[in-house]
Amino acid sequence: MQWRLAGLALTMAGLLWAGQAAAVPCEPSGGFNVWLEAFKREALSRGFSQRTVSALNGVSYDRKVISLDRNQRVFKQSFQKFAGRMVNKSRLSRGARLLRSHARLLSGIERRYGVPGPVIVAIWGLESDYGANMGNRSVLRALATLAYDCRRTDMFQRELIAALTIIQRGDLSPRQMRGAWAGELGQTQFLASNYVKFGVDYDGNGRRDLIRSVPDVLASTANYLRGYGWRPGGSYAEGSHNFNVIRQWNKSTVYSKTVAYFAARLAATQ
Repeated sequence: MQWRLAGLALTMAGLLWAGQAAAVPCEPSGGFNVWLEAFKREALSRGFSQRTVSALNGVSYDRKVISLDRNQRVFKQSFQKFAGRMVNKSRLSRGARLLRSHARLLSGIERRYGVPGPVIVAIWGLESDYGANMGNRSVLRALATLAYDCRRTDMFQRELIAALTIIQRGDLSPRQMRGAWAGELGQTQFLASNYVKFGVDYDGNGRRDLIRSVPDVLASTANYLRGYGWRPGGSYAEGSHNFNVIRQWNKSTVYSKTVAYFAARLAATQ
């Protein structure tokens, strides 16, 4: 019980930092390594263990991440083009099979969180092709690079501290924290702060594992949507309350419309 209380205290400390501006000035004259050492000292002062903070040892600046951050064009496509590419025959067919094979699991999740299976499976398919493409970049390196950069340093310093929280509470090891270029983790691509806030240990093994545990992945996705006000039994078509909740997952209207469209296609297969 004591270690759980300590973990809770640390999680709260991380969430408190999440509401603050960047604790370490971005892009100091000494460069990335000087910034990283200052960030590590700040993390230690916030209650993180030396072992947890040592996960940042040897982390280097990633110029490719900055290039990707400056050139995000995918959601500038039209809905017809984006949805036509993403909701293809193969992804729809596999989604329908997963709805059937995980029917009991998804039914239990819907009873608890109010979010129907087709919506969860649509997000799962769009985010990582049902776990097949989660990304293989070091999340710590990506977040540290973006936290050092001055464009969105407040946001990504908060994400980096959330990533340390995930490590400290034992959900994932530093080696397991591999994902997309902006630091998204797991089969439905949670930012670290959302992992901390909405991650669920649905399989009951004592860890919130959004990389390897399908029950944790799907329940956490539903918990996220519930956290933003999902209304059980309500429509999720464009213009509805629940569609606006989907937009909290991704602000892009094209993406949100694609989630709703994909979910409706999946629901029709049931």
